[in-house]
Amino acid sequence: MSEDRIEVKTRTVNDATIVAPQGEIDLSRAPSLRTHLAAAQATRPRKLIVDLAAVSYMDSSGVATLLEAMRTVQRAGGRLILCCLQERVRSIIEITRLDTVFTIVKTADDGLNV
Repeated sequence: MSEDRIEVKTRTVNDATIVAPQGEIDLSRAPSLRTHLAAAQATRPRKLIVDLAAVSYMDSSGVATLLEAMRTVQRAGGRLILCCLQERVRSIIEITRLDTVFTIVKTADDGLNV
């Protein structure tokens, strides 16, 4: 796997698609995440849950990628939900005050029930 790619596991549960990226999401890896999110959005899930349990770091380009995905999902009538944020990722979301914009839950199962 090249340095600018990230591993992403995707699964579907009922009307939700759960996307679980792994590793650090920075300027070089955000385009790979964008590609995976776009593929998940193509199926027009009612909920797109992004499980960040295996993401240890995210910079502003990763956050921008999530915002872009949220807008795309909302335009299609769905919801983007973030779950399982590690402390370093949660802090960047909170510092930018995007915790008031994103729907954030503890677990993917919680996201299914939102």
